[in-house]
Amino acid sequence: MLQPPGENLLRKSRILVAPLDWGLGHTSRCMPVIKELLAQNFEVLVSGDPQQERLLKAEFPDLPFLPLHGYGIRYSKKNIWLKLISQVPKMMFRIREEHRWLQEAVTAHQIDAVISDNRFGLYHQNIPTVFITHQLQIKTNLGGSSEKILRNWNYRFINRFTECWVPDNDGPDNLAGQLSHPPAMPNIPVTYLGQLSRFQVGEQFSKVSKPRNGHILFILSGPEPQRSLLEDKIINDVSHYQGTATIVRGLPSSLSAIPSTRMIKVFNHLPARELRQEIESAELVIGRSGYSTIMDLVSLQKKAILIPTPGQTEQEYLARYLHQRHIAFTVAQKDFFLDGTLEAAKQFHYQVPAFPGSKLKQAIQKLLVVN
Repeated sequence: MLQPPGENLLRKSRILVAPLDWGLGHTSRCMPVIKELLAQNFEVLVSGDPQQERLLKAEFPDLPFLPLHGYGIRYSKKNIWLKLISQVPKMMFRIREEHRWLQEAVTAHQIDAVISDNRFGLYHQNIPTVFITHQLQIKTNLGGSSEKILRNWNYRFINRFTECWVPDNDGPDNLAGQLSHPPAMPNIPVTYLGQLSRFQVGEQFSKVSKPRNGHILFILSGPEPQRSLLEDKIINDVSHYQGTATIVRGLPSSLSAIPSTRMIKVFNHLPARELRQEIESAELVIGRSGYSTIMDLVSLQKKAILIPTPGQTEQEYLARYLHQRHIAFTVAQKDFFLDGTLEAAKQFHYQVPAFPGSKLKQAIQKLLVVN
């Protein structure tokens, strides 16, 4: 049982936070979790692969980091589901491997609780373990029984944890639709946190940028090879753009660089503070329909053009859902051409909602009492 941190304890309660390595979104949405844990006087350890380490160290340089292999999932240009199915044995091996790793880490580092963002193997029978996901329902292009089978498979792992936190609103005014509001729920307690963005409402920054007329921000993310395919398309199109633009490549560990020009600035990665300034200074943001990106943009009330990763059914569903609700304009990657897409987006009637703040603070406080 966790005890609230206090001056009379020999040490603070120690929490491990470990996000999945599938793109950067899982890592970025763990940042507000880490901030809140530190605000509540916990000792925090973070874990992941080398790219995640660079990303987290840029925001939290003093936190201990425990290396942990990622799942290393890759997409293909074609037959994406065949590619993913072929990687299931590797994924199952990683899940078993990280579960064994956690048993040793809990003892070696005196870990009192674990918060896992979509890492299926980080459950433990003796300490509280939380599983964070917005995707209780896994979408397919087949629907029906295939989605029920995948949901049962998903819950088989989720039910091994103490509880599940869903970064979305409970009720019809939500961002993830059927993904976070499935027809059947896990057997463990489920808490809806509201939007979980690293750009929390009310957070103060030393500089607040105003939108610049015609300025576009491109945020690239996600697994290869699709990240690079979209980047190549954007680089080609933006070279003919008459306005200014910033491109954030989503490569925090890359040593390669694309040179900037007077009109086009290119960064491999930007820390949260600088990225927020870039988002606020942009008239429009163009990026993937990854859920963490969506939460960040909605939290800042920003108009966006979303391009789902081809074949990634979760992103394709989110893109359709948000387009139908007029929260974001969306376009398929094969149909994306900068000039034509910008013209179509001008005719789109944006209705970006203002959601309330998250319930993360209360969820962490409840974790102390219940477990």
